[in-house]
Amino acid sequence: MKIPFAYTWRSLWTRRLTTGLTLCGIALVSFVFASVLMLAHGVERAMIDTGSDQNAILMRKGANSELVSQIDRDAASILKTYPQVATLPNGKPVASQEIMVIINLRKYGTNAMGNITVRGVSPEVMNLRPQVSLTAGRMFQFGTNEIIVGTSIAKRFQGTELGNTLRFGDATWTIVGSMASGGTAFESEIWGDVEQLGPAFGRPVFSSATVRMTGSDRLDEMINRMAGDPRMQIYSLKRETAFYREQSGMMATFIRVLGLIVTIIFSIGAVIGAMITMYAAVANRTAEIGTMRALGFRRRSILTAFLVESLLLALIGGTAGLGLATLMSSVQISTTNFGTFSELAFGFVMSPEIVISTLVFALGMGLTGGFLPSARAARLNILTALRSA
Repeated sequence: MKIPFAYTWRSLWTRRLTTGLTLCGIALVSFVFASVLMLAHGVERAMIDTGSDQNAILMRKGANSELVSQIDRDAASILKTYPQVATLPNGKPVASQEIMVIINLRKYGTNAMGNITVRGVSPEVMNLRPQVSLTAGRMFQFGTNEIIVGTSIAKRFQGTELGNTLRFGDATWTIVGSMASGGTAFESEIWGDVEQLGPAFGRPVFSSATVRMTGSDRLDEMINRMAGDPRMQIYSLKRETAFYREQSGMMATFIRVLGLIVTIIFSIGAVIGAMITMYAAVANRTAEIGTMRALGFRRRSILTAFLVESLLLALIGGTAGLGLATLMSSVQISTTNFGTFSELAFGFVMSPEIVISTLVFALGMGLTGGFLPSARAARLNILTALRSA
């Protein structure tokens, strides 16, 4: 005989106080678990979405970031001549030779300084990166000391308002525009003319060269062409999305590991709470269990009923925790990018995988906390249980 589901639901409702406390514990742990995953996913999205499958980036072999890479001008020019590189109607290749440097700016509301990425770009950069758009002002004029700042920079650092000037390198720079890129890492950068920024920082060479391919499947052809050119042997070519995925890997892993350690510690308390709740349920319903056994309900039915009760408790708590975690989607924070040592702004991002992982984690807590009490209920002797009435 099977025990009706309504019996399980009534049992939880009868013990509203202990049920509520256990739900709060599971919901809190589920909230922390989901928030950690959302944070790591936010880092990955901010970085990976920065790149495009249509773009390929050239860097020096062995360099794990643009900050330590060097590309001479001849190599950048050679790359632009490849037939796999897309061109504009005027015949110019869709490419950008770039330098990356780090400067310090003071944050709003504090005396603390933060590292900012300054990127020198080429005139075709907006064709190369169509996800970048101006939100205020205008694009800087190439050949001048004009710059544009990412929206995340403008919100967090002093002196980055439109029309202000900044002093870095060996020059003074005028802010003429603000740019957005859908929450990607470019919003945490300052852009200017590579031919002006290079001399200001004493950089005669580029950090990288990025080109748009005529098709996302042309990367291998370009790599094979480079392999046969002695002048290009010291460089490596990667798909831009793969490059930014590597950049985000270390930071995302660090957040996940640290967050999961905290979550596991919290989950021990939630599991103990669920176990106490279920043991209390068994103790309070000993006579009831004996009656059900006398009526013909099997041990496995008793076990299943109590396990379902525990899992239902975990499912409700996990869903509540997810609901709280979704409220974090509007929060944006910043931290140091381990690849460039500059600040990167990103938000909490929910995904279907995080929803599934959180619910599975919550059900795991319910199963762990409910199994032993459920097994005890199933093992109760009928006569012993009836005598306790």
